[in-house]
Amino acid sequence: MRRAIIRGTGHYLPERIVENSWFEDKLETSDEWIRSRTGIERRHFAAEGQTTSDLGIRAARAALERAGMAIGDIDGIILATSTPDFTFPATATIVQAGLGMSRGFAFDVQAVCAGFVFALANADAMIRAGQADRILVIGAETFSRIMDWTDRGTCVLFGDGAGAVVLEAQDGAGTSDDRGILASDLNSDGKYRELLYVDGGVSATGTVGKLRMQGNLVFRHAVEKLASTAHTALGRAGLTGADVDWLVPHQANLRIISATAQKMGLPLDKVVLTVADHGNTSAASIPLALSVADGAGRFAPGQVLLTEAIGGGLSWGAVVLRW
Repeated sequence: MRRAIIRGTGHYLPERIVENSWFEDKLETSDEWIRSRTGIERRHFAAEGQTTSDLGIRAARAALERAGMAIGDIDGIILATSTPDFTFPATATIVQAGLGMSRGFAFDVQAVCAGFVFALANADAMIRAGQADRILVIGAETFSRIMDWTDRGTCVLFGDGAGAVVLEAQDGAGTSDDRGILASDLNSDGKYRELLYVDGGVSATGTVGKLRMQGNLVFRHAVEKLASTAHTALGRAGLTGADVDWLVPHQANLRIISATAQKMGLPLDKVVLTVADHGNTSAASIPLALSVADGAGRFAPGQVLLTEAIGGGLSWGAVVLRW
């Protein structure tokens, strides 16, 4: 069986760091209020004129360098984002051009905060099917562009950034002992659209719009659905929660992450946490966390990693892989 293994990870964060205190003279909020409810201490904001593709290109270059590959080795790019540079073309094609890649394919995936999980599952399927041998999978966002700066319930939560992984085909035995992506689980339910959405768009309003969220309801759905999709993906891989060495979750809120880990019986010392320094970077959060942990040498060959995320749609899913 062909497996898709991670050969390299990389990330990029904009230079501007915004501490919680930055919001204190703009909103009725405080550093203590934000920390206690979200676990977030700071986030990065893109500079004026800095686009999602700019961030994605930097993350992709870092992943290629760690993988020891050149862009000519890559067959395709799948980029997860909800904040594209333009309505079209796909931001992935702008990244493709920026990397100097003139062959293969490049397209975007839009599943909001679950976007990277959806992109990873699609790349895995293409590699298994023999349509590609090496794929760059990127999550990149500039959520600061769609914030309502008068809404303290949302604008303090999000940040900008990008993360990337290089996937490469490798033959495996077809068992749970194989390296690479072992299983995935993807879900959506559109009746919950109004829990987390942007109130603008090309067809509906002709405007960009701002992010809107019913935080309490999203929290309630998140814990239940994240634990469920994680168990489903593990079952498809022939594994259980006891086999998981690292949980690499979407970094939305420390309370959601902690509740999900507890529901799965995983201690926090088995969870990769970057939410304090990055905030919620939507589709970029999982690849960012993977890259940070990989760069710190936290993952050992053969260890089982579980990634899971939920976002607007509602859309949610999980991927199980062996490092």
